[in-house]
Amino acid sequence: MPPIPRSDYHPTTNHILMIRPAAFAFNAETAVNNSFQQQGPDADVHQKALAEFDGFVDKLRAAGVDVLVVQDTPEPHTPDSIFPNNWISFHEDGTVVLYPMFAVNRRAERKQQVVDAVKERFTISRILDYTSREQEGCFLEGTGSMVLDRTRWNAYACLSPRTQDRLCNEWCDEMNYRPYLFHCYDRKGAPIYHTNVMMCVADRYVVICLESIRTPDERQWITHRIRNSNREVVEITMEQMDRFAGNMLQVQGANEENILVMSSQAFHSLRPDQVQLLESYNPVLHTDITTIETNGGGSARCMMAEIFLPLRS
Repeated sequence: MPPIPRSDYHPTTNHILMIRPAAFAFNAETAVNNSFQQQGPDADVHQKALAEFDGFVDKLRAAGVDVLVVQDTPEPHTPDSIFPNNWISFHEDGTVVLYPMFAVNRRAERKQQVVDAVKERFTISRILDYTSREQEGCFLEGTGSMVLDRTRWNAYACLSPRTQDRLCNEWCDEMNYRPYLFHCYDRKGAPIYHTNVMMCVADRYVVICLESIRTPDERQWITHRIRNSNREVVEITMEQMDRFAGNMLQVQGANEENILVMSSQAFHSLRPDQVQLLESYNPVLHTDITTIETNGGGSARCMMAEIFLPLRS
């Protein structure tokens, strides 16, 4: 069983890893099951993505967030390297987890230079490597596939070709989490590719698109689990989810103050009452990453890999 909930543990971190892309582009291999992804008309996609990335980092640092930026390498070509949270996660006990990726060309994102850059500042005690499971056609794409409640040891995951129940259950057994698996669908009836586009777990609330959970029993069950974790349910619509309103992340800024981070597209999709509710809990930081969202099919949360590892003394 997972440990008892801990009131002394902060579920957010001040330390974030972000990968500055070397050749950001539309990735046809991921578009097969990512309905959020579209090939934009711009010829200078990479340069626009770089400007959006750098602007995002500047905003986070200005808010007091410690951002570790690692420059991606031109070779091997990794058009989605800007989304590191899918292939790696960092945990408070010093564990680093490497994940099996659905798209073949995304597997090359697992570059040793990234791990080495983290190791320079943080203590890594073990590496849990699931990447060999790709040979079995078994996939679990990090904190894209699983949205973690780190105070109550809950792992929420909507099942899809990129998020498979067997490996999610294995991960939870190894990492001492409870798995809460369910099914979510987009407007066309296809499984939603990643849980973190429909759900964000913060310290005192959960932003979630309950409408995407079609089965009433599953919807009621997940709602009960969230409320049972002493969090308020902040419901968003399918239209808001399509504009990445579910792809948010709560981080620590200056003076250990929590900040809710999202894209400008997501922010402007919210109703005034939703913004007021979220801002009653914490300040909101948003940034324009339209080029990245359109061509990459991911948003602000996907670009940030939280680092919970112990700092080196």
